[in-house]
Amino acid sequence: MSDAFIICSHLSFSWPDDTPVFQDLSFTVGGGRTGLVAPNGAGKSTLLKLIAGEYRPGGGTASVEGVLGYLPQTLPLVGDLTVGEVLGIAPVIRALDAIESGDASEEHFTTIGSDWDIEERTRAELDRLGLGDVSLTRRLHTLSGGQVVSLGLAAQLLKRPDVLLLDEPTNNLDLDARRKLYGVLEEWNGCLLLVSHDRALLDRMDRIAELDRDEIRSYGGNFTEYEEAVRAAREVAEKNVRNAEQEVKREKREMQQARERAARRAGNAARNIKDAGLPKIVAGAMKRRAQESAGRSNETHAARLSDARARLDEAGRAVRDEQKIALELPGTNVPAGRTVFLGERMRVGYGEQAIFTGEGADLAIRGPERIALTGPNGSGKSTLLRVINGELVPEGGGIKRADGRVAYLSQRLDLLDLDRTVAENLAAFAPGMPEAQRMNLLARFLFRGSRIHLPVGVLSGGERLRATLACVLCAEPAPQLLLLDEPTNNLDLVSVGQLESALSAYEGAFVVVSHDERFLAEIEVNRWLRIFEGRLLETGPPDGD
Repeated sequence: MSDAFIICSHLSFSWPDDTPVFQDLSFTVGGGRTGLVAPNGAGKSTLLKLIAGEYRPGGGTASVEGVLGYLPQTLPLVGDLTVGEVLGIAPVIRALDAIESGDASEEHFTTIGSDWDIEERTRAELDRLGLGDVSLTRRLHTLSGGQVVSLGLAAQLLKRPDVLLLDEPTNNLDLDARRKLYGVLEEWNGCLLLVSHDRALLDRMDRIAELDRDEIRSYGGNFTEYEEAVRAAREVAEKNVRNAEQEVKREKREMQQARERAARRAGNAARNIKDAGLPKIVAGAMKRRAQESAGRSNETHAARLSDARARLDEAGRAVRDEQKIALELPGTNVPAGRTVFLGERMRVGYGEQAIFTGEGADLAIRGPERIALTGPNGSGKSTLLRVINGELVPEGGGIKRADGRVAYLSQRLDLLDLDRTVAENLAAFAPGMPEAQRMNLLARFLFRGSRIHLPVGVLSGGERLRATLACVLCAEPAPQLLLLDEPTNNLDLVSVGQLESALSAYEGAFVVVSHDERFLAEIEVNRWLRIFEGRLLETGPPDGD
């Protein structure tokens, strides 16, 4: 086998409407762990689908050396499947059971092949990913979203792949499940190509591959080292631009000065010729030589100016064109002593799930508190947010809310009308805002030109989150309490940084559900709540859920 496990050669791909995604993209990925980063919409997931063979390229090739394992961002799984069926081992287990019962049919041996230890390997793999107590006969619909993701990864690892493609594998994982996944990947010794915005995970990579237009640039080291390299390169590029701009100004000034000198010389020469009384033919020859000399000087300075402008263009191209959300949240300034939410002895049931049973749970949110709500997948974090927002009514206990608006951003991103455009949705949330102001606001959320008039239903996950953020955060009246349920799941790393800055400057109260430790540290959380086994606990920063 060659050193390159993944080989993409002159790869091109366009959407059915001929919108290009890649053109003539070539790169290789060798052994070890590689993190693939780029802004939302750059084509990271599309590239993984091309490598996995789910999409066919319009030109070029994408090939894999060895056995491939691929975990997409959205798992195409049916809720009635059993865990064994999802793992692809159900037929082997049935064949083993049949042989143990005395049925020695040849078809059973064919089905088993070399997988006589499949059950032991499966239990070991499930245990490594925190699913040790999950039965192979359990139905998929009884598992949490995070458990389903871990199960999907286990299914790929059981293939014993040489190449593993993972697309946002930590999106729905709680903190404990994330740490187990980190451990599994740290032990990985094949070829891993991973798309993620999880900086803790990217810091465990051997290298970072940056997708930029039709090029992939590789940086040795983890994500923190990549950020430092990019920052240093940006500083050099910006310095080169400043130097090139000064050079253009200098060449323009020298060109103008040369023209003025030539004009003065020409004027002086004309007067001298006239005073000298030279014959016309001699005077004409002298005038032509002066004009030719001035022309040559002008051409020289024009060429130097053109070269300086070319160097400025080249320096400008080296500066990264990073699309950043210019996010400023409404100034809400909730006084420190004001209670914006009070729940006493809340008992909550949702479907078959019972939360805060017995005497119930108490929760008071006062002033500009910054609250992180943690807990294992399925513990009821999203349900509690819906109670605070008023979507769910507790089965027992009392609820009081302040008069200020509560803004709720759910995981499902189902707040907007999918058939309306981005602009129409914002107009519905902020009808009193002038149209010009709405257009300016959407531009700050990176919706410009024709993107403003696209139906929300056709947007990518990251774009839909940006549109939802714009509508939720800028609706009228301004929110005094923000409820954010995994807000970073579909944001690229640049946008996550912008959201962190905005929340750090926000003057109201917020409750955020997130398993991203670095994100929670950056937004300066000052109160930690944890739901565990039906109780709401006051804690400090978690050592692990």
